[in-house]
Amino acid sequence: MRVKADIMLNTFQNILIKKGYDKDKAKESAQIFVDNSLDGIYSHGINRFPRVIEYIDKGYIDINAIESIEQSLGAIEIWNGNLAMGNLVAKHAMSKTIELAKTHGIGAVAIKNTNHWMRGGYYGWQAANAGCASLCWTNTIANMPAWGSIEASIGNNPFVLSIPRKNGHHLVVDMAMSQFSYGKIEELKLKNQELSVFGGYNRNGELTKNPKEIEETLRPLPVGYWKGSALSIGLDLFASLISGGLSTSMITKQCEEEYSICQIMIAIDVNKLSHYDLSDERVTQSIEIIKNSKKIDEKNEIRYPAEREYNTRIENLNKGIPVNEKIWNKILTL
Repeated sequence: MRVKADIMLNTFQNILIKKGYDKDKAKESAQIFVDNSLDGIYSHGINRFPRVIEYIDKGYIDINAIESIEQSLGAIEIWNGNLAMGNLVAKHAMSKTIELAKTHGIGAVAIKNTNHWMRGGYYGWQAANAGCASLCWTNTIANMPAWGSIEASIGNNPFVLSIPRKNGHHLVVDMAMSQFSYGKIEELKLKNQELSVFGGYNRNGELTKNPKEIEETLRPLPVGYWKGSALSIGLDLFASLISGGLSTSMITKQCEEEYSICQIMIAIDVNKLSHYDLSDERVTQSIEIIKNSKKIDEKNEIRYPAEREYNTRIENLNKGIPVNEKIWNKILTL
């Protein structure tokens, strides 16, 4: 089953309006959910939308709140998200980060007390479309064990890196610190599919590709084993330190749900670099070398980060967005 993007946008917008958002804010937030779905990131697009509505109903997302600036340090700003809609706070923060980068060459916004930003890669694309390279990340509730532990005490803390290209085919890395994000695990569970590689542990302490078993144990596998565990801890405490917000352990103590988290946005205006034209050519050359390297299986394609999303976006714009009928029907009841 496929749904056209404009129908999905109107549906999401109308639901958010019924929840109390004005027309413009509802449309802006809804568009982010649709864009994520267009790019094939259904786990943080359509599949996530019903949970966001639940968070509004529970009061974790304050429909009347807007973000505020608590401190300005030239190229750096510290924001309080005030528990507003997470994807709007993140989008606005990246817009300000880009503005700062256009003025100073580099800009950064650290956010505390905000909500889930949905798909981090969206803000990498946002920066790249504005001609900026970017780094951004978020902390989360504890949903992954530190290396050597069986108890969830660290977050899978998604990390994004984007490199703008003049042809618009930007390079965007968007990855959780777990081998598979929980959104991807949920998506594959709904499809009754196994993970492509081991993604975590089952109740017997054995590595498994079964998404349901990993959800049950809260033991996803950190990327790079101990390295992913270390990076998760570093990203979490860096975000907490700079923003003045809660760390993963503090977020987890307050509630079983994930809210009042921290995020970091950093952007560099590459157009200010005197060597940018040459660098853009080198990026393209490097990508061509990588894509033309010898394959393990000639049937498979070697892709650069975000190439799949770019192609999926074109397909879904033309054919409509694939949806899980059960989730779509649940959304329609809202």
